[in-house]
Amino acid sequence: MRIACFMLWLGLALLPAAAADGEPLPLQPFIDATPPGGVLRLAPGRYRGPATLAKPLTLDGGGKARLEGDHRGTVLSIKAGGCTVRGLTIAGSGDSHDGVDAGILVEGDDQVIEENVVEDVLFGIHLKQVNRSRVARNRVSGRPAPLGERGDAIRIWNSRHNRIEGNDFRRARDLTFANSPDNRLAGNRLRDARYALHLVFSPRTIVEDNDIAETGTGIVVLYSPDVVIRNNRIAHALDGGGACIAFKDSGEGLVEGNTVLHCAVGLQANAPLNDERIVTIRGNRFAHNFTGLSFYGEKGGHRILANRFENNLTQVAISAAGVAAANVWEGNYWDDYQGFDRNRDGIGDTPYEIYLFADRIWMETPRAVFFRNSPVLELLDLLERLAPFSSPTLVLRDPRPIAHRAGSAP
Repeated sequence: MRIACFMLWLGLALLPAAAADGEPLPLQPFIDATPPGGVLRLAPGRYRGPATLAKPLTLDGGGKARLEGDHRGTVLSIKAGGCTVRGLTIAGSGDSHDGVDAGILVEGDDQVIEENVVEDVLFGIHLKQVNRSRVARNRVSGRPAPLGERGDAIRIWNSRHNRIEGNDFRRARDLTFANSPDNRLAGNRLRDARYALHLVFSPRTIVEDNDIAETGTGIVVLYSPDVVIRNNRIAHALDGGGACIAFKDSGEGLVEGNTVLHCAVGLQANAPLNDERIVTIRGNRFAHNFTGLSFYGEKGGHRILANRFENNLTQVAISAAGVAAANVWEGNYWDDYQGFDRNRDGIGDTPYEIYLFADRIWMETPRAVFFRNSPVLELLDLLERLAPFSSPTLVLRDPRPIAHRAGSAP
């Protein structure tokens, strides 16, 4: 007993996981006995929560310790700054959305949450007024439930300068950043969610190198300027609007180097608030989507440069005449370009242009989209192009289209 107390005083405790009757031991007394700045290493086995870290320390489960909540409230709460939680399996939160019942609640600054498994929870990891912290290489999965009844895999509120890196998220509602500028979400994997990422009033967020699939909607940016979305793979966003990437009133954004596959809409954006607050869409691949890009509002102004548009049912859709034509289009590859490249410089000899013919039917009457690409509309579109009975609307003109797909022979 004296040796165990001495180890606790050093902050190097190695604890038994269960009492003699096989029931999990409560974890909180051992946390309370560990000095500030100490390291509490858990022996393999089960421990009983909920538990709270109210002082800076390291809680290390070694990959073999499991902390089980009582299905009420949050399982593990971190109330002090400078804590590290790693190698734990955490399960058994409550089911209150109002209370944001989570596997881990993090408050305070300079925290490290890494290599944990969070399962059988409503919300996964909740960062609340947290700065300069790292959430890395965790596996977070929620309970089986309809999308609207799930909690967020990670929820970040009023927090800055945090890094969310290398995590595996699945079976959640959203990843939500609210009132949280200057954060970085990189190298994560997400499957089976409603919104892949929901940014609200969170400017200067960097979203890069993530792998996102099987969500209702992809990355949604609301009222958040200066957001960078770079080198992500986003696929199979087909429900609830189904935009892989969506911007609303969020200027000076950069969408670069992403692969966007098999979505209802590859990217959707409204008109910029002013001429300086545009979105640059550069070097992306939009392929096998119902609609490659969709723009709405009264004017354009965004910059669409050096992208690849391949096998989309509709390359670009608009809500009103002139919206997309006012954007800057240059150097994009269009798989339906029908011009020549006689001097073989890789640039088409004539501009790539899209006009609205029969497309106006389903754009002005959304229910008609069901018949898009049907033989009747294909025939009507052909007749319109041969002998238009009304002046077609110019959607866009790319003056320097790429004539050949990268790697193909001229």
